Amino acid sequence: MWEAALVFGGKMSVMIRTTLAIIGKLINDVLSFVIFSILDVLDLVLCFVYKVIDFFIEAEWKPCYCSSPKEAMSGTGRILVSEKGQSKKIVCLTSTKIQLEEISDTLYTRPSLVAEVSKTTVKELKRRKINDATTMVASINKSTVRSSSTFTVNNTIVEMLQEKIGGHKSHPIPRWSDCDCDTCNSWSNACKDTLFVHTDGPKDNVGDDVLFIHGFISSSAFWTETLFPNFSKSTKSAYRLFAIDLLGFGRSPKPHDSLYTIKEHLDMIERSVLEAHKVKSFHIVAHSLGCILALALAVKYPNSVKSLTLLAPPYFPTPKGEQATQYMMRKVAPRRVWPLIAFGASLACWYEHVSRTICLLICKNHRIWEFLTKLITRNRIKTYLIKGFCCHTHNAAWHTLHNIICGTAGKIEGYLDTVQNRLSCSVHIFHGEDDELIPVECSSNVKTKVPRANVNVVEKKDHITIVVGRQEAFARELEEIWKTSKLKG
Repeated sequence: MWEAALVFGGKMSVMIRTTLAIIGKLINDVLSFVIFSILDVLDLVLCFVYKVIDFFIEAEWKPCYCSSPKEAMSGTGRILVSEKGQSKKIVCLTSTKIQLEEISDTLYTRPSLVAEVSKTTVKELKRRKINDATTMVASINKSTVRSSSTFTVNNTIVEMLQEKIGGHKSHPIPRWSDCDCDTCNSWSNACKDTLFVHTDGPKDNVGDDVLFIHGFISSSAFWTETLFPNFSKSTKSAYRLFAIDLLGFGRSPKPHDSLYTIKEHLDMIERSVLEAHKVKSFHIVAHSLGCILALALAVKYPNSVKSLTLLAPPYFPTPKGEQATQYMMRKVAPRRVWPLIAFGASLACWYEHVSRTICLLICKNHRIWEFLTKLITRNRIKTYLIKGFCCHTHNAAWHTLHNIICGTAGKIEGYLDTVQNRLSCSVHIFHGEDDELIPVECSSNVKTKVPRANVNVVEKKDHITIVVGRQEAFARELEEIWKTSKLKG
């Protein structure tokens, strides 16, 4: 009798949890639909507001991605070129050469939530029809989407716009909506054209080199305020440690005319670290978005990488029939109010002008937020993390998010294939079990492509606490990885 009561109680408990989960999901879906529908309208309103303010303060309209691709690109001295069946490219004209840079279509193609839900509903209704009708409708839809989302410019237009681009007016530095503090603008005052690099270890290249690459809206402080103080003296005497502020973040340059493509990011890393410090071979440690740059760098220098350590790599294999860039955007920014980190990612990814407003409130006034964080928490690490979170421009964050995270979605699989087939270095992956932004399945996906990768899922840790809060343990783990790779080498 007692056993039957226990079984019954267990079933009831499962039913209650299941019911509560369904109700919670329903509430989240409804709230998300309402809030993001309002944000769709708000973003359009803010578009006009910022155009007016930009015009009165800077005496010109600032092109945005609500505009047509032609207007936005010509306004920045660049032209969008798209050939059928190929990814979009930017043509950048200078006085001496033409450069082609790939950009993500997610900069332009971000349908409103109402349109997205309508499209999904219609697609589901069509799926229920007979196969012939479904096939016919699907082909019509594909042609319609292609024609509406692709802007094609004949290559001869490049020559026609040379005169206009040659007289392009540069923006003031900083712009009115950007921070004007010495930290954020030290690069412009010193006329620097390289990244800010925090170095530690021996001055001469007597041992191994390690490159640390931070994630999105972060800085080198993510490493220097957590790991660097916890490395042993023997490690600091044997390894040169390089922690960079990526282009557009921290104390690195934040050019207004940059599209922050993967080529631009890699070129700056090469110029600021590999060439400037004569680095021939190196270990890489990267977090989140930095993992994409780490993979691209490893593919470019397959014989130079001694070990590859990735924390929370954002790899979502694209299902057949899906567009890689759009699929990635929906995975990292699902337009949900909960969890909060997903809500923040959705604001940053889907709404150009809402996110600019957030940057205006937070980044331009980051000194206030840093002071309040220090006053409330009395925690040095958290203060530096807030500083790294706030020290960027909207232009840098917006383009990096779309052109690196979304824009490289179709390339990551090729990067991983190269790592597996051409690189002999060890590959180590760390992922927080409770990561709500980049789920653990992403690391499992990497393991599928690179079977030799060692995946370590850390219990009760999330996207940030995978390092912060366990920095001493992680420092020991990295030292062991580097030591082992040296012995194998």
